[in-house]
Amino acid sequence: MRLTLAAAALALLAPFAFSQATAGAAGHWEGSIAVPGNDLKIVVDLAPGEKGAWKGTIGIPDQNLKWFPLSSIEVTDGSVKFAMKGVPGDPAFDGKLAAGGQLVSGNFTQSGGAAPFSMRRLGEAQFPELAPSTRVTREFEGTWEGSLDAGGGQLRLVLKLANGRDGAATGTLTSVDQGGAVIPIAVITQKGSQLKLDVPTVFGRFLGDIAKDGSAITGIWAQGAATTPLTFHRPTAK
Repeated sequence: MRLTLAAAALALLAPFAFSQATAGAAGHWEGSIAVPGNDLKIVVDLAPGEKGAWKGTIGIPDQNLKWFPLSSIEVTDGSVKFAMKGVPGDPAFDGKLAAGGQLVSGNFTQSGGAAPFSMRRLGEAQFPELAPSTRVTREFEGTWEGSLDAGGGQLRLVLKLANGRDGAATGTLTSVDQGGAVIPIAVITQKGSQLKLDVPTVFGRFLGDIAKDGSAITGIWAQGAATTPLTFHRPTAK
């Protein structure tokens, strides 16, 4: 069974003046990108956040991607822009509100190519309710490397863990062999020597234990119903 972290075949946090016009960008949107030979469905949720910022996520059902956090969100004067940070080719969307704030259409760009996209507002924004991350102790912080058995080949991964300003852990997984796609870890939980990573954007999760000498984290990666062993080690000095 083939396991992947993200099939990003396509692969906001910006000031705005909140008004009745910009409010039309908030909501749950569904539509598609007119990729040659096929329409690629997208699911986008947008909402104004704190201190004049926007928050948003995108899902691409055909690529088993959901709740991927959007970046560089800008909503001004009927214009809606956002990007997918860390995805190869720097995918970005540039659209205009129409039909009384119920439709957004415009251009999708990635790796120098472009395609039209459109999406229709179907209701209020829907964001997952996730448990808060815990703090991780010093032996877990920093950079780790590992690899997954992916259909007979090896899929190299880089895990980065740190504690944020609020004390809770933050982290990412980088899929080296998938164009360097950077995948955010939604929830990080440490209980003693055990580490749990929840990565709902790709339906993934990891559960492992750190070695007594702190040299490795050994566990299981699960994606959907499939599981495979996964061990992270500290990078070797070069």
